[in-house]
Amino acid sequence: MRQLIELQQQLVPELLDTMRKRYLILNQVMLAGTIGRRTLASELGMTERVLRAETDFLKEQGLLEIQTAGMLISDEGRTLLERLEPMYNSLFGLSELEEKIKTYFGLTQVIVVPGDSESSMQAKRELGKAAGQVLRASMKPDDVIAVTGGTTIAQVANQLTISTALKSIRFVPARGGLGESHDYQANTLASTMAKRTGGHYRLLHVPDHLGEEAFASLMQEPNIQELVEVIRSARIVVHGIGDAMVMARRRKLEQTTVDEIAAEGALAEAFGFYFDRSGAVVHKMQTIGLRLDDIVKTEVVIGVAGGKSKGEAIAAVMRSGYDDVLVTDEAAALEIVALIEQNGSNAQQ
Repeated sequence: MRQLIELQQQLVPELLDTMRKRYLILNQVMLAGTIGRRTLASELGMTERVLRAETDFLKEQGLLEIQTAGMLISDEGRTLLERLEPMYNSLFGLSELEEKIKTYFGLTQVIVVPGDSESSMQAKRELGKAAGQVLRASMKPDDVIAVTGGTTIAQVANQLTISTALKSIRFVPARGGLGESHDYQANTLASTMAKRTGGHYRLLHVPDHLGEEAFASLMQEPNIQELVEVIRSARIVVHGIGDAMVMARRRKLEQTTVDEIAAEGALAEAFGFYFDRSGAVVHKMQTIGLRLDDIVKTEVVIGVAGGKSKGEAIAAVMRSGYDDVLVTDEAAALEIVALIEQNGSNAQQ
């Protein structure tokens, strides 16, 4: 099959471009549920005229349904997407990116979705959908699943679906709240995931950043102690990855602390820990929740992050060796592979 398509590509160069375009249209409609043509054109970066021609064709093929409220994917379209996905990833080099990153960092699984989630909401939804599929495949009865906050993990929560309710599973926040939008806090996302899977959740109502005295005082509270024990028993952790300086400022750290983190060479932040280029922890927050010792013992750690600008930060966290699975996008994966190849060239010199 691959050889046939390569021959077709030589004879009909526009073949793969058309295939990719139609795949992305169907995929975006599936993720959106119901979507209007103007909104879809904007999200895919197409003109309405071009999109209209493509959606009319897909409707004629029975893959799309067009209603007054907007377009939605048909059962035939959904089935086609599922069958096309493995071939799509192979054709457009995503499988090769996955294998390179997996081998270099010694991960058990790497998933790369098309696009750049920094500039495309479609890619961000796809990132959430793929991570949700990984999480769903990893879940077992009686699991405790710890989740961090952030806009990317919010997409995981929104895209998470299961066919049968898992009532014995518990979702918990990995740590205290960040103080940002309620929609993206770990408490909110743990609650959303529980509701979408039929599981239970526990909430941790404490600030993300605590002084020594406040930390010691809160850890004396029996309710806090009991919840922290549950959080630290998590078998699965789902976390985002951020740029170190961006996260330090979002947490409203004192400027002297931000300067210290920068001086220590921090590039990335995950779980409240700051990592340098080599993956070493150079700074950690005083926070109630998961510790690095707990993460080492966790059976499945799933990192979810994308965007071209995050390539270096993602690579830094992967070098730390705490993660088992990475779900990222094409833009970040290309940056990560470029760093891997650069390191290989430097090592040979």
